[in-house]
Amino acid sequence: VQLVESGGGLVQPGGSLRLSCAASGFTFSSSDMSWVRQAPGKGLEWVSSFVSGISSTYYAESVKGRFTISRDTAKKTVYLQMNSLKPEDTAVYYCYWNAYWGQGTQVTVSS
Repeated sequence: VQLVESGGGLVQPGGSLRLSCAASGFTFSSSDMSWVRQAPGKGLEWVSSFVSGISSTYYAESVKGRFTISRDTAKKTVYLQMNSLKPEDTAVYYCYWNAYWGQGTQVTVSS
């Protein structure tokens, strides 16, 4: 199993980023995928999930209305579109599946 995140970076408040997570080694099309983040000095925080069986999406209250999770089954990739970013969104963002984690991608929101 491999989960490889990309797309992080430095962005100003109010800006946007799209994170990608390329998956391999398991049946992506039938798998539930999640994004989890860890802010500096804090614990892990669940951000969003895509539930495959019912094609439903779920979001933490802190990101609802600003972030959108989606997937491309042909590319075996899950995305996290992040809009209206705030300084408190600064964190390392991880892709997660079935106890497997990616290496993370840093998102920094700062002016």
